[in-house]
Amino acid sequence: MWKREADCGFPLFVAFGFIAIFVSLIKKESDMNEVEKMRSSQLADMSVPEIQVKFEHAKRLLAKMRVMSTYDEGYRSLLEDLVPGIPATSIICPPFHCDHGDGIRLGEHVFVNANCTFLDGGYITIGAHTLIGPCVQIYTPHHPMDYMERRTEKEYAYPVTVGEDCWIGGGAILCPGVTIGDRCIIGAGSVVTKDIPSDSVAVGNPARVIRINEVKK
Repeated sequence: MWKREADCGFPLFVAFGFIAIFVSLIKKESDMNEVEKMRSSQLADMSVPEIQVKFEHAKRLLAKMRVMSTYDEGYRSLLEDLVPGIPATSIICPPFHCDHGDGIRLGEHVFVNANCTFLDGGYITIGAHTLIGPCVQIYTPHHPMDYMERRTEKEYAYPVTVGEDCWIGGGAILCPGVTIGDRCIIGAGSVVTKDIPSDSVAVGNPARVIRINEVKK
């Protein structure tokens, strides 16, 4: 009899545990502001003041940078204001377009060529020694699939990660949520819709892996 009662009680205990976790998650989500929701891939309202202030800050910096070269005095300070923590060995060439700037995280010796667009509602992380060709577009925003929901100013944002020692060819598009491993080459004009494993050469729309390079020891 005791064993039967214990067996019946265990699932009930587990159920209460799941309920407690669920309630905790709901409470945590309700405590988040819209920026925190955006950064954690939850549906966020883009119209709220705290996000609009970030948009405005980035757009004003980008407007100044657009008429400068990387050699002009003052360009570096504007870039460091736009992308806090950018390493001294990394550079983004103008013109450049982004939503926030502070959602971009670059490793050492990263080179981003001209006319790239990084929509950084979700974090965009690029590893050390990676080369980004001109006109590359990295998207993290994802609008609701339901057309009525798309009429609102709410959207999701899924992070994009590019590994170390990659070469992203000119005009490539990286879609929300993808991860590209280390030492990858993405062909010019490719559209990356799924994760790409390390040491891959991927081309096409959608991008597919056509070769795995041997890793040098």
